Parts: sequence; C-alpha cells; structure tokens
Amino acid sequence: MPKFAANLSWLYQELPFLDRFDAAAKSGFKAVEFLFPYQFNPAEISSRLRETGLTAVLFNLPPGDFAKGERGIAAIPGRENEFRNSVRLALEYASVLAVPRLHVMAGITQGVELEKARATFLSNLEFALGQTADLELLIEPINNRDFPGY
Repeated sequence: MPKFAANLSWLYQELPFLDRFDAAAKSGFKAVEFLFPYQFNPAEISSRLRETGLTAVLFNLPPGDFAKGERGIAAIPGRENEFRNSVRLALEYASVLAVPRLHVMAGITQGVELEKARATFLSNLEFALGQTADLELLIEPINNRDFPGY
C-alpha cells in the first residue's frame, strides 16, 4: 500500500506554514515533509506534529540564498564550510523533529568546471554521511530544463 506525505511547502499555501499541519491531518495524511524549516523554531514545529499526530519524514538542508536562486550548495567549490554548518543546523532540526531523512541539494553549478563540482559534491556527501549515521541522506537528480546548471 502506498504511503503519501503532504509537502507542506506546496500544499495549503493559503494558510500560514504552521497552520498547514492541521490541514494535512484533517485531509487524512499521516506524514508530512517540507522544504526548509529554518525560519521557524524547531520546538514550534515539533509541537504542531504532536498536536496533529503527524510524522515529519523529510526536509532539505539549507539551500544557500534561495531568494537569489540558489538551490543547494553541496556541489559548489569554495562553500564547504558553509555546507558543513548547514549539515549541523539540519541535524539540530532533525533531532528535535525526529525526521529520519534529509535531502542534500547539490546546487546550481553553472560556470563551475564539472569535475571540480563533482569532487566537491562527493567530498561534501562524505562529510554529511559521517555526521548522519542514524539518518538517510537523499539526493535528487533535477533536470536542467527546470533548473539550468543543477
């Protein structure tokens, strides 16, 4: 039997983020995911999960400057320290929210030598894997038509 999680970043956008948990539960979902929880206190999100009986199953590591078009930093040379800090932050949230998996976003590497981006991505994934023994890390191949250079 398939299991579905409501993506609260895309569903119920007519509601403030923290109110979307109740809407998902009322719609019959048992699990939720979201893009980036970092503008909210993890205790607030955890409270909403408890109140609604929902389980959070996934969220993304910080994407860099999303407003400027960044979609992750794991494959961007020169931003390794920022990536490591983003892993630590995501792990703090994952611990409070009891989230079993995190999405590591490679990023848009247009203008970066492919081999250098690949080496950076692999090195950063190795670092993240060393920090996340109890969690699954996911990577997502995204097409270049929707996100050129990803």
